[in-house]
Amino acid sequence: MKIELDRKELSYSGRIDRSIPEKPEFIFPASSLHFRFYGRWARIRVTNRHCYWKNVLGAIVDGAQKRFDLNDEGETVIDLLEEAENSEHDVLIFKRMDSCHELVLEELELSEGSSLMPAAKRPNRRIEVYGDSVSAGEVSEAVSYIGKEDPEHNGEYSNSWYSYAWIAARKLNAEIHDIAQGGIALLDGTGWFQEPAYIGMETVWDKVHYNPAFGKMTEWNFTEYIPQVVIVAIGQNDSHPDDYMKREPDGEKALLWKDRYSIFLKNIREKYPNAYIVCCTTLLEHDPSWDEAIDEVCREMSDARISHYMFRRNGRGTMGHLRIPEAEEMAQELTEYLENLAIEGWDD
Repeated sequence: MKIELDRKELSYSGRIDRSIPEKPEFIFPASSLHFRFYGRWARIRVTNRHCYWKNVLGAIVDGAQKRFDLNDEGETVIDLLEEAENSEHDVLIFKRMDSCHELVLEELELSEGSSLMPAAKRPNRRIEVYGDSVSAGEVSEAVSYIGKEDPEHNGEYSNSWYSYAWIAARKLNAEIHDIAQGGIALLDGTGWFQEPAYIGMETVWDKVHYNPAFGKMTEWNFTEYIPQVVIVAIGQNDSHPDDYMKREPDGEKALLWKDRYSIFLKNIREKYPNAYIVCCTTLLEHDPSWDEAIDEVCREMSDARISHYMFRRNGRGTMGHLRIPEAEEMAQELTEYLENLAIEGWDD
């Protein structure tokens, strides 16, 4: 039996393109669809738009994590589960990767006679994260490379479920919008994303579609999701192709970066007047001058709800991307920090 993808029993989370309600489009990592049903089997048909890496869809089916390879282009039919007898099932489908691909949900089908159960209550706590590959969980599953440089890969180790961002959200029982993109820096013209015509978070942050490989950029409606906490984890890729903050921390380029970082925080504050904004980088190795620049901007903002958090092993924990245990470490620290902020509305 066919299930319309705009049914109220289906719970979506993430910055998702819902302009065509019957065909939701997943762009950002950790974007998800959650549903519960009584029946024997479930399958979903999706259309993939491929840019790079080998694209994989994630799922948690009755508590067990699964992964499904996607065709580079066109449709993929995914059998989520199949059992001989009717029983209750809990399914979460989620985007493991960033805009290395976009995914359109085309059709959900359940075994004949199945019935959808009411959607679970959403968490009251809401988090939004602006970050790069670490926030997206890139290469997180390469656990034999803890503390080491990345292995050669084609995206198969990337999994937003194991990003520090989503782990922290689960620890806090919070909903998350993970606005994270591998290789991204703050400023256009820097970082790694869309080399050599680099696109920065200053362009991406207010978009739904943002990868020019897929066509026109589209704007996000910020009234659709109001977080109480915003994590800004930018500053890791900004040293490419020129590490000017290390070379000349008071130079013209460094001053420009700090000014634009301040503007970025003010833009977020304008969208979310009451949110707590926590600025940070990660355990991935980088020069401390970037953290010093972030600290300077946060102090000069003179906003009691903007803070700078430094992890215990900030910028020196690993030469490669964070693996699952390292992401757990970051998530635990971040969770403890947020729980001590006495955030208004967090527990209403």
